[in-house]
Amino acid sequence: MKLTQQISSCCPSLLSGAIDSEQAAQMAAIFKVLGEPARLQVLSLIAAQPAKEACVCQLTEPLGLSQPTVSHHLKVLYEAGLLQKERRGTWIFYRLVPERIEALRNALALPMQTH
Repeated sequence: MKLTQQISSCCPSLLSGAIDSEQAAQMAAIFKVLGEPARLQVLSLIAAQPAKEACVCQLTEPLGLSQPTVSHHLKVLYEAGLLQKERRGTWIFYRLVPERIEALRNALALPMQTH
């Protein structure tokens, strides 16, 4: 199963009960993608843009990384299903995939306590 398919189906709340080994492996693969600080910065920088999208040229300077390195991080995030892309002429613009980000948030959410 591709990582992009796994993220939408893998992420039951990690904190609401035991998960099986397959779910743990799927979640670990997604969190491994996010284990690179530059990738977290990429997500943050894209989310901070007025149009909620960015191309490589808008990310290289704030990240202090070369264009090929930023492109690599964008590719990894895209392949993990966290970004979508749209080609406009020679540029590719990236946006967050809200459902995927929400699935990650839900995976770490504490269950609601009832008293």
